[in-house]
Amino acid sequence: MKKSIALILSLIILLISVPGCEKKAMPSPENPVTLTMWHVYGSQTKSPLNVIIDEFNNTIGKENGITINVVSVTSSSAIDKALAASANGEPGSESMPDLFVAYPRVAEIVGKDRLLAWNSYFTEKELSAFRLDFLSEGFFDDKLLVLPIAKSTEAFYINKTLFDRFIADSDVTYDDMRTFDGIFEAARKYYDHSSGMSFFQINDYYNYAYTGMKAYGSELVRNGRLRLDDEAFEKVWEPLARTAIYGGLCLDDGYATARWKTAEIIANTGSTADVLYQPTQVIYPDNSTEPIEAIALPYPTFTADASGVVFRGGGMLAVKNEDERKNQAAYIFAKWLTDKENNINFVTQTGYLPVKTDSFELLFSDLSLVENENYRSTYRAVETMSAEYSFYALPLYENASDIQLNFEKNVKAILKAAHSQYLKRVSDGENPEAVLNELIGSTLTELKRLSER
Repeated sequence: MKKSIALILSLIILLISVPGCEKKAMPSPENPVTLTMWHVYGSQTKSPLNVIIDEFNNTIGKENGITINVVSVTSSSAIDKALAASANGEPGSESMPDLFVAYPRVAEIVGKDRLLAWNSYFTEKELSAFRLDFLSEGFFDDKLLVLPIAKSTEAFYINKTLFDRFIADSDVTYDDMRTFDGIFEAARKYYDHSSGMSFFQINDYYNYAYTGMKAYGSELVRNGRLRLDDEAFEKVWEPLARTAIYGGLCLDDGYATARWKTAEIIANTGSTADVLYQPTQVIYPDNSTEPIEAIALPYPTFTADASGVVFRGGGMLAVKNEDERKNQAAYIFAKWLTDKENNINFVTQTGYLPVKTDSFELLFSDLSLVENENYRSTYRAVETMSAEYSFYALPLYENASDIQLNFEKNVKAILKAAHSQYLKRVSDGENPEAVLNELIGSTLTELKRLSER
């Protein structure tokens, strides 16, 4: 009998000592935690995510002793720089937040070992509810370090009010807006029609090149290097350079939505999330204003045989904390934010896409859920692309962020200088077509040279 009692006690002690049987430290109203957060959705004073977070803090967060404190709302590039400064302990840098929204590229910057593996908290069943294409890019080996909370893709936006006036005086049509060739040709015509105004802007030349090379059966990146000597890149570059050098394509820094406000451009390719910042009126140089209607169309195609577009948008990362209550709090918040009702409520205010399959299907089964007409137009374009396009995730490789930023900077600088040179040489009497063809070739050579550094 004594041996039996001793054996039972030994088993109890053994079970208590097994880590999986330990009671997990959980946040509670009696033992609360606060998580700091940086994100990119909106601005500090006007952010749909901040509104959603307030709802969490006042409901599930309050019940579980969790407060999410948003301390920064900024751009992805600014978050990249701030995280690098924090991770390296640079003087004057901000403390690393508990939660932040960023692209997968920052995992290397922060240090993968410092990040929470979401798949250690979400069950397999919970993760199976996410769209696999959105979930897969957040994995590093077997660890899910970047959890999708909202995704976007790209679309083509047009100031319909001003575009309709242009097509009334030209042979340009809406059908021309289906392809990049049609858009580039329209841009050159608009440049002549408007006495030197730009028609449109490409917010991401890297995405343009990546998608274009896919369309021609090639890849922009191989072994961590840009393949600008590929024949497919020349096909992508020629129509872009022709229009930029001739005129009609805006090459200045900054996002297109800012230039919509002053009618400096009337169209652009960019993230579906840009609809959050899309103006409803334009202001002219004489300070007069005019209400405008905007519409979204599917991302333009390069060839008749291949329709593709990138999907984009960062995910949520959490710093792994020695205080297990904070890790559990991060999981509780992430789970709440990605639940169907909450996620649809969030993404439809920002032009993003929900991240779970059932949420995705619900949104596109009834676009009346989207109250704003500009947003509805954007989701109609996405619906078309969902049925007809291939969706691509941008590749991850060493120094991807720097390479992408340098590519964007070089493309704009090279083409802007070539446009000025073209105008001068033509005004000096040189043959316009000869000068244009020469500069298309020389700009490609210069871009290759800078990219090899």
